[in-house]
Amino acid sequence: MASITAQTAHSANAPECSASLCQPDFETGKKTASPAAIEAKSFEFVYLPSEDPQAPCASIGPLDWRVPQGAFQLLVGATGSGKTTLLRSCKPSIAPHGQCAGELAVFGQPASQFDDRQSASLVGYVSQNPENQIVCDTVWHEVAFGLENLGTPQDVMRRRVAEVAHFFGIEPWFRRQVSELSGGQRQIVTLASALALCPSLLLLDEPTAQLDPVAEKTFLHALFRINRELGITVVVSTHNPEAMAEYATEAVCMDGGSLRSIVLSEFDAQPLIPQPRSPRNADVSACITVSDAYCRYERTSDWVLRGFDLRVAQGSIHTLIGGNGCGKSTLLRVIAGVQKLDRGTCVNALAQRQALLPQDPKGLFVCDTVQEELAEWQHACGYADADIDAIAQAFGLAERLSNHPYDLSGGQQQLLALAKLLLTKPSLLLLDEPTKGLDPQTKCQVARAIQEQARAGVTVVMATHDLPFAALVADEASMLFDGESAATQSAPEFFADNLFYRPMCDSFAKQWSENGAVQ
Repeated sequence: MASITAQTAHSANAPECSASLCQPDFETGKKTASPAAIEAKSFEFVYLPSEDPQAPCASIGPLDWRVPQGAFQLLVGATGSGKTTLLRSCKPSIAPHGQCAGELAVFGQPASQFDDRQSASLVGYVSQNPENQIVCDTVWHEVAFGLENLGTPQDVMRRRVAEVAHFFGIEPWFRRQVSELSGGQRQIVTLASALALCPSLLLLDEPTAQLDPVAEKTFLHALFRINRELGITVVVSTHNPEAMAEYATEAVCMDGGSLRSIVLSEFDAQPLIPQPRSPRNADVSACITVSDAYCRYERTSDWVLRGFDLRVAQGSIHTLIGGNGCGKSTLLRVIAGVQKLDRGTCVNALAQRQALLPQDPKGLFVCDTVQEELAEWQHACGYADADIDAIAQAFGLAERLSNHPYDLSGGQQQLLALAKLLLTKPSLLLLDEPTKGLDPQTKCQVARAIQEQARAGVTVVMATHDLPFAALVADEASMLFDGESAATQSAPEFFADNLFYRPMCDSFAKQWSENGAVQ
């Protein structure tokens, strides 16, 4: 690569994947000199203040940051530390609204100077919530959408779409409606769409948060190949570095608005062996009973649930485990009464006081501030101002009450949505990926909150791919496969006996064991 000008011109016209960015000079045996993929010097970012002049403004920096070309870098840090803000600042078309200072260059050029075409073709971005990124109705059109907008010749576009579809194994649902896909499948579609543009830099924000363990391994191996074989620089923001450490070349931590290097060996994790524990409410009658349930979204589509049976004891924590698209979210909606069954029955004795946390927490936000969101159902449910203050403090939202919910990080949005539901004092909590976007310490807070709810008699049913969380928090686990319940066991027994759904002793598990669970 002789210059950034040549690279951007190439990307703008017919971007092709190339490993030349990180190839050595074979005449000298040394790597050719070239600018870093990302280089920040004394970079600062401050969100613009709200209408309240006394409201605190989130910020990052000043920081220095360097990502060598060809690197696979992990970006870790606490929930709300600014990881997403930093990644988005590298792509001007999605950069957050605020004030910047210092320098932030991508391939030697100030990031703020990229036009839309350069930004689209040179820097790929996969967001934490795929719903925020998908714009088309069908999978094939979503993968082709970016190429169409760049004016890519049709023959090149067809080949590129076919390549990435095969690479990610999405042929079986290539022509399906995006609305029919699971959250994990949508995440794969967003990555395929970004890769189809053949970027030189790929930025990913919690890309595996909605993937099952098997899909996660496949996804990470795909990223590894993208990085090593195609020479694409990869930066991944994650709260699960243990799963990615073997693929990464380096890691940095966002701490207090600044960055520090981390040795990858810190993320080594051993298999987690859950300790047997006494069943909670073993003799209590079922409050949720699903019998011979059949459900599909279209008359011509496959069954999502096919003769499914489930029994949930009142006051227990029941987790749903299974691959992407197996029907976990559908089952939660069936229990909630949002999705109707085609055949079979679902009896929910707690339907009058239930709360459903969707995969995308933004689905619960209708107000302009965090304070207003927490108070939205106050009149209907009868909770006090003190309750709002207490839960805001407990979930680390006390200093963000005047902020718009969309200005929060993905993890903070998750906490806000959960806090909003807990204020209603439900008898039944239905949680879809409740730990998405949360750091280990915050996961412990959520785990304690869930177990305290169960101790108070609240029934919890949660769908999750977070195996350590499920193994340590849940009482029972059901595995969904082919529309049926393949197994229902106590959580410790289920995870100890499973071949592939075996949790690792990650940072959350270590902190949880040290702090102890709610008895």
